[in-house]
Amino acid sequence: MIRPEALLRPTPEGLFCPPGGFHVDPVRPVDRAVITHGHSDHARAGHGAVLATPQTLAIMAERYGADFAGATQACAYGDITQINGVEVSLVPAGHVLGSAQAVVRWKGLTMVVSGDYKRRRDPTCPAFEPVPCDVFISEATFGLPVFRHPPDNAEIARLLRSVAQFPDRTHLVGAYALGKAQRVIRLLREAGWYRPIYVHGALERLNRLYEAHGVDLGPLAPATASGKGDLAGEIVIAPPSALQDRWSRRFADPVGAFASGWMRVRARARQRGVELPLVLSDHADWDELTATVDELRPGELWITHGREEALLRWSELHGVPARALALVGYDDEEAGE
Repeated sequence: MIRPEALLRPTPEGLFCPPGGFHVDPVRPVDRAVITHGHSDHARAGHGAVLATPQTLAIMAERYGADFAGATQACAYGDITQINGVEVSLVPAGHVLGSAQAVVRWKGLTMVVSGDYKRRRDPTCPAFEPVPCDVFISEATFGLPVFRHPPDNAEIARLLRSVAQFPDRTHLVGAYALGKAQRVIRLLREAGWYRPIYVHGALERLNRLYEAHGVDLGPLAPATASGKGDLAGEIVIAPPSALQDRWSRRFADPVGAFASGWMRVRARARQRGVELPLVLSDHADWDELTATVDELRPGELWITHGREEALLRWSELHGVPARALALVGYDDEEAGE
């Protein structure tokens, strides 16, 4: 069998496929790119040609404009595309709308690039699908044993208990604009919150895009307030940066909440002045990362970015050869917002 590095290898631009002549999630403009999902650290404008799911292409066009690439090719889940003799397909990653793993096959070798992923159910996107492979190329954003995310419904229940406990206050929930905000809204609907949910203007375009792709968010309203007592007892969703902005002061004694896997680290919550930390992540936690490697049992595990040391050690102890690629340019959107 050929060496994996002959099919995919790390470069300053990101993972490169020499026989196919394309990059996967390149961090700077390249001639041809395969994009796993629409978050800005993976999906950048300026490439000569982009292959991605239809939803990811729509997200990129919404964020960067219709001319974000010289040419685009939509690849639905399960479809197979040949690029210079290399077989490429996209399968669900469970991260956000349109997110995919890139499955790359050539001369009997199968390599899977996970992109960002999670294993738990998400009402806004298809679940992660494991693909048997010779090399699994995984993220490790939460690759430490301390990161074990609680059940989503338990965190949403905490939010709703707080709303009931403080009916005279507005609950202002910080959530990343792509994926997290829509997931929080859907989880609230599933928990029985059918009242209008108020949203910051920065979320409106992506909310409309999600609904255009079949994700029902229920009644939404602009988060506008004329005085300090407005929207008491209501839930407002906004980008995390808005929690520290003057905009947030217009609401009724707001309870600042933040939906992120990083809220497991209480010091981060205190630094941000978060009164109600909600541990809700769109990334795999430690148990999901290790369970995925254990399920796939690949010939090799490559780790693109994140907290790789513990996962490297775990893999070594469980008989899976592993290496850290230490790719640069992939920032965790939950931490950066």
